[in-house]
Amino acid sequence: MAKYLLKRLGYILVSLFFIVTITFFLMKAAPGGPFASERKLPPAIEQQMNEAYGLNDPIIKQYGDYLVNVVKFDFGPSFKYTGQEVSDIIKRSFPYSLILGLEAIFLALAVGVLLGVVAALKHNKFGDYIAMVIAVLGISVPSFIMATILQYIFAIKLQALPVARFESFAHTILPAVALATTPLAFIARLMRSSMLEVLNADYIKTAKSKGMSERVVTYKHALRNAILPVVSYLGPLVVGILTGSFIIEKIFGIPGLGNEFVVSVTNRDYTVIMGTTVFFSVLLLFSILVVDLIYGLVDPRIKVTDGGGKE
Repeated sequence: MAKYLLKRLGYILVSLFFIVTITFFLMKAAPGGPFASERKLPPAIEQQMNEAYGLNDPIIKQYGDYLVNVVKFDFGPSFKYTGQEVSDIIKRSFPYSLILGLEAIFLALAVGVLLGVVAALKHNKFGDYIAMVIAVLGISVPSFIMATILQYIFAIKLQALPVARFESFAHTILPAVALATTPLAFIARLMRSSMLEVLNADYIKTAKSKGMSERVVTYKHALRNAILPVVSYLGPLVVGILTGSFIIEKIFGIPGLGNEFVVSVTNRDYTVIMGTTVFFSVLLLFSILVVDLIYGLVDPRIKVTDGGGKE
C-alpha cells in the first residue's frame, strides 16, 4: 500500500511538472502582454511595470523562478488586482466553488443513481421511459443553456429562487442543479446498464431462488456491484464539475474560482491564469487517486499491492 501511494504521488508530481511547464510557455507564447490592454498606459509606464514584475528577464530565468515559487505554493502577484497575491485570490474564491461543486456532485450521484436503479427495475416500463427521457434531456442540453432556463422559470417567472449571486443556500440551488444536470444524466444511463447486467447475473438468480426478498437482493447484492462503474466515473465527474463551474459561476455571478479564471483570461492576468490552472490540476490529480482508493474499498476483489499496482 505504501509503495503504491508513493508511486502514484510520483506520477502526480511528474504530471504537475509538465502542466506547470506547458501552461507557463503557452502564456508566454500568447500575443500581447498583461498590460497591453491598458489603452491609456504610456509605453514608458508599461516598460516600468514589465520591469517591476520581472517580465523583461530572460524566459529561462522567469521559468526557473516560477518553478521555485510554485513549489512554495506562491503564484506571485496579480497583474490586474493591485496588492493582491494569486494565492490570496484562490483562498478567497475557492470556498464558493467548493460548496457549489459538492452540492452538484451530491445531486448528480443521488439522483443519477436513483434514476438508473428505477429504470433497471422498471425495464421497458413507464418508469424506465421517464428516467431515460430525463437522462437524454440532461445530456442534450448544455449546462449554460440549462442555467438560463432555470433562471427564467424559477427566478424570473415563479420568483421562487434568487436569480444570481451567492449569499445564502437558496442562491446555490439553481447553479448546482445546472452544473449537475449533464453528469446526472450520464450516471443514470451508466447505472441503468450496469444494474440490468447485474440483475441478470447467476448469483442474483441464486439469491432469489433461496427465498431472499426482492429488496435485499436489489439493495444488498445488486446495487453494490452495479455501482462500481459509477465509482469509476467519479474522476471524470470531478473534471466535469470543475470545468463546468467556469461558465456557471459567470452566469450566476458567483465569486468562485471558475469566475476568477474567466475574468483573468479576459484581463490577460497571466499569474492568475497559471495559478488557477495549477490549483485545478492538483485537485484533479488527487481526486483521481482518491477515486482509485475508494474503488478498492467498494470492491473487495480489487486490492492495492505493495508492488505498486492492483490485483
